[in-house]
Amino acid sequence: MIRVMRNEGLPTQVACRVLGVSESGFYAWRTRPPSARAIRHAWLTDLIHQIHQQSRGTYGALRVHAELKLGYGVGVGHNAVAMLMRRAGLAGLSGSRGRKRLIKPLDTPLDLVDRNFVRSQPDRLWVTDVERHEAFSNRAVVGGRRLVSVAAGTLNLGAA
Repeated sequence: MIRVMRNEGLPTQVACRVLGVSESGFYAWRTRPPSARAIRHAWLTDLIHQIHQQSRGTYGALRVHAELKLGYGVGVGHNAVAMLMRRAGLAGLSGSRGRKRLIKPLDTPLDLVDRNFVRSQPDRLWVTDVERHEAFSNRAVVGGRRLVSVAAGTLNLGAA
């Protein structure tokens, strides 16, 4: 940051004062070799880039971490992998892993009554209103009354 400020024409002394850094600390930092952590982070970032490219950009931090630990035998924390991926601008694909399925619309059944609700004889036309049907529990609600079970043509009406 101080280098950027110096390139914009600010003196080093002013840039250090604004950022709250001593001038001697800045000059010592410029000549200091990189720390072991910085070297390890650079190495890990290269590995992370490689794994991320091999996954065609799909792996996120958790999968990259698993690949580092299990595939490469590198001991590293998952938060460190997430931090290095964030700094490198890498992210995995989010969302469902399953393939997208097209839901085909159901064909509407034929109108067997032709909307003619007048009957000529008793027991010729039966009409009902099904509000809800739970297939797995074999229960249905018909006309506001709960059917306890629907099996083999028998209907046991329970209390609503």
